[in-house]
Amino acid sequence: MLQIRDLQVNLGRRAVLRGITLTARPGRLTAICGPNGSGKTTLLRAACGDLAYRGQIRLQGAEVATTPGPQRAACRAVLAQNTALAFPFTVAEVVRLGQSFGPAAGGPDLTARALARVGLQGYGPRLYPELSGGEQQRVQLARVLTQVWDPVAHGVPRWLFLDEPVSSLDIAHQLQIMQIARDYADAGGGVVAVMHDLNLTAMFADKIALLAQGQLLAMGPPASVLRDDLLGRAYGCNLRVSTPPAQGPYLLPQSARTPAR
Repeated sequence: MLQIRDLQVNLGRRAVLRGITLTARPGRLTAICGPNGSGKTTLLRAACGDLAYRGQIRLQGAEVATTPGPQRAACRAVLAQNTALAFPFTVAEVVRLGQSFGPAAGGPDLTARALARVGLQGYGPRLYPELSGGEQQRVQLARVLTQVWDPVAHGVPRWLFLDEPVSSLDIAHQLQIMQIARDYADAGGGVVAVMHDLNLTAMFADKIALLAQGQLLAMGPPASVLRDDLLGRAYGCNLRVSTPPAQGPYLLPQSARTPAR
């Protein structure tokens, strides 16, 4: 599992995360939510081992800060918010980068299988810079998937860390990508995703960590975290959460009103 205890991160002189404690388990999709500047991406980057921190972050029982890079790459793959490439790689070359960082299974056709998984069949020969932003985002997800293709390897769960995985996508592809993340968790892997869309979060997440001003405001299943009072405190506006029959909670953004300034 991913265990975070009393996590503190400073960027320069600014305290970005203050005393975060939470646990994410394999077989579950854990969403990190909160307003802009609340520390969501910083939390994910620290959990990946990309930022210095104080406190404790243990993934599969090993402290992240002292785990060698190749060992981390073997058990977790990271989809960043933005990935810039300086050379005109083909799509297939970009996807194969994932296999070079992790022990992938699936055979020689894994690149094609990963592209098909994200709805980009036949895109392998195309030049990555010529794709749309949404297509590039899905190529990067295919790359990440090839790194940890099997959610469980030799009895040990592997992890996907996703930073705003649907930010550039239309609604159909948002649902497709979230279903990929959901399937990965259902197959025994762990998924931690930074999310802005609270309705998608309610549909797919098992647990939500709600951040505000660098602190953990609430953590639990969607029904216990997506509440009018908690969301009002986190986002600084009034939101109405409703629960239709046989579904999870959903939000009505047309009812939101920011407080008078």
